[in-house]
Amino acid sequence: MTKKEKVEDITNILERLYPETPVPLDNTSSYTLLVAVLLSAQCTDERVNKVTPFLFEKADNPFDMVKLDVDEIREIIRPCGLSPRKSKAIHRLSEILIEKYDGEVPESFEALEELPGVGHKTASVVMSQAFGVPAFPVDTHIHRLAYRWNLSTGKNVVQTEKDLKRLFPRELWNKLHLQIIFFGREYCPARGHDPSSCPICSKYGRKSLFK
Repeated sequence: MTKKEKVEDITNILERLYPETPVPLDNTSSYTLLVAVLLSAQCTDERVNKVTPFLFEKADNPFDMVKLDVDEIREIIRPCGLSPRKSKAIHRLSEILIEKYDGEVPESFEALEELPGVGHKTASVVMSQAFGVPAFPVDTHIHRLAYRWNLSTGKNVVQTEKDLKRLFPRELWNKLHLQIIFFGREYCPARGHDPSSCPICSKYGRKSLFK
């Protein structure tokens, strides 16, 4: 089987299992999505979704967010972990959005990545899910699965993103990264994984998985 045929088969498996791909983080705007993704660093989406209703009830836009003290933000988001750093980032990025972008979330990778607490992965999620711009956000989960499936060397997330973008059609990126996340949670977890029963690892997994 050629690499192209393998990629097409994986794409078909994911599409069959996950034809619909709702954004895992609850949000109502590009701003609330940006904040939610920032909070999800080293935290589960489930926990973020339990915390954000309390935060967004007080401030679901940068103008209201800057009225909150950093300490108040930190107390609300404490369950998400790294709250001292995340609260400062949320408050400061809200100030910058007001100062430079009239309170709107900018629609460019460069502008987003200049905001406090916003790295390439966070910017990619916002660009793809809020603005529909083709992007392939790679987190540790996608990085792990790409390596397991022999789609990438697995050296780092930067290389994995390049490999996946090269292998999969651009028009599929936004949906595909969510499909891989959903698949990983259900069939290909980090721990307790049985590759022989995984719809993809059983066909394309690295030999080391079966030792």
